[in-house]
Amino acid sequence: MTPKDELIQTFHQLGAFQYNPNEGFRLASGIISPYYIDCRIILAHPRPRYLVAQLAFNKLKDYDIALIGGLEIGAIPLATCISDYGYMANPQREWKTFVVRKQPKGHGLGKLIEGHLNPGEHALVVDDVLTTGGSILKATEAARQQQLIVTHSLVVVDRSDDQGKSALSPQGIQLLPLLTLQDLTLGKSGD
Repeated sequence: MTPKDELIQTFHQLGAFQYNPNEGFRLASGIISPYYIDCRIILAHPRPRYLVAQLAFNKLKDYDIALIGGLEIGAIPLATCISDYGYMANPQREWKTFVVRKQPKGHGLGKLIEGHLNPGEHALVVDDVLTTGGSILKATEAARQQQLIVTHSLVVVDRSDDQGKSALSPQGIQLLPLLTLQDLTLGKSGD
């Protein structure tokens, strides 16, 4: 079984992919969908987290990036597991991580972004699931305000039916998905 197939199977085994055509699920974007995808469950387990990191590394190893991060809290375990995997992989990659707060910190330095950032560095914005692209756009805007260069985004699952990609493209962001909604729906019928 390939790492991708194993990850798809794990979404089903852990109940991280659900289907309810009658009532549906309200997503963060406000959209009602018959599909619910919960990557927090996936990223809470070491083996699936390893699979995500392995798949991401294979997509990213030849890209010129210095930082991986995104909007709190979903991007934190994702960026961290990819960074850790890259450090242990061959060829080794030393990708730093950053996190974009939903609001600037109300004390200390009042930062919106946490991490060791240098203007002009290439940053990859990550998110667990792409629907409308709102989280990726918010994180990208904050990163670009810090003079980081963002041209790519990686998601665990692209569920967008092109809506999310259409929002990212005008901002010069190319999407790198590990899985699609179709991968998960076909994986379900294959069980």
